Amino acid sequence: MSRSLKKGAYVDVRLMEKVTKALATGVRSPIKTWARASMITPEMVGLTFGVHNGKKHENVLVMESMVGHKLGEFAPTRTFRGHAKKGKLSKVYGSSGRFEE
Repeated sequence: MSRSLKKGAYVDVRLMEKVTKALATGVRSPIKTWARASMITPEMVGLTFGVHNGKKHENVLVMESMVGHKLGEFAPTRTFRGHAKKGKLSKVYGSSGRFEE
């Protein structure tokens, strides 16, 4: 469900302060943030953010196509390690390792 147009886009106030400071000084070091719910605005294009994924900060370089999305969309919180192997399935479905009806 999207946010109401009446309310406008949510951008963390402290994050925007850091963005304006980085643009004014010209420093391009990653801006660390825990505000995954903040929306990416046009002012953020070209900056690098260290978005926290629950364990560490993932570097995200903001491009023009990312405007309107949330910062958290580009720093996944879960790692997919693949589906269960045949031997692992045998514990669940029997000795053959295949699900047969």
